[in-house]
Amino acid sequence: MSSNVSSRERRRTLRGIALATAAVTAALSWAPGSAAAAPPPDAPTAAIRAVTFEDTFDGPAGSAVDGGKWQTETGDNVNNHERQYYTAGNANAALNGQGQLVITARRENPGNYQCWYGRCEYTSARLNTAGRFTSTYGHVEARMKVPRGQGMWPAFWMLGDDIGQVGWPNSGEIDIMENVGFEPGTVHGTLHGPGYSGSGGIGAAYSLPNGQAFADDFHTFAIDWAPDSITWSVDGTVYQRRTPADLGGKTWVFNKPFFLILNLAVGGYWPGDPDGSTSFPQQLVVDHVRVTTSDTAGSAF
Repeated sequence: MSSNVSSRERRRTLRGIALATAAVTAALSWAPGSAAAAPPPDAPTAAIRAVTFEDTFDGPAGSAVDGGKWQTETGDNVNNHERQYYTAGNANAALNGQGQLVITARRENPGNYQCWYGRCEYTSARLNTAGRFTSTYGHVEARMKVPRGQGMWPAFWMLGDDIGQVGWPNSGEIDIMENVGFEPGTVHGTLHGPGYSGSGGIGAAYSLPNGQAFADDFHTFAIDWAPDSITWSVDGTVYQRRTPADLGGKTWVFNKPFFLILNLAVGGYWPGDPDGSTSFPQQLVVDHVRVTTSDTAGSAF
């Protein structure tokens, strides 16, 4: 949706219902998967579905996110060699008073936070719905404006709710949207699971035409998730569909509950570190997150 349509106008139109769009890549590890996607099918006819989760981030400027919907993670991420420390509260994730969540990455370390490599250089935020909301199937979307610059790594993704019992990647991971700063006009959607994780994730990329950058405007990133099928879209345009047939005999682990994650990482194996061209602070601005379903597959705690 173009920027001249306000989030308020959109919210009034869409609150209570959602238009189901078709939707179906690169891992939250250091490199994207290499599997090519088959040409996607046409988008199915939009249908009215029940909203099982929605956050339109209404509230006073500077306030923290709704703790009944999100928990805020803290710490660093040694697995991907990221450079940020995720902080608690509203220090790096706060409402802007205009119906949006702003996750801010800053070049700072006010708390003398320690990361895997020593004293952290950046702060940022990571939110998830574990213990608050999970879903099995449905239409999952977020309307967001990503940051800009080398080393930036925003993501909207999901993890299997059984990760505490089976570990990663057996839990499964669905990357709905990832962007790395050196690819300003491209986003990735990926599946990770047992035998197809990290650089072996199964996914594809979507690029804007005519040299446009995703940081220039808001875009809607979504999946349509059904038994044995996940389809990815950007602004309603389908670019990838995955089924168990794409896994080469490996186990499909996506027919169970998953929870949502929003985060803005700084640096890491895949995006590389910020350099002299990267300005701070950088922001991931989220207009809404919504999950809808046409059946009773969604669940909330």
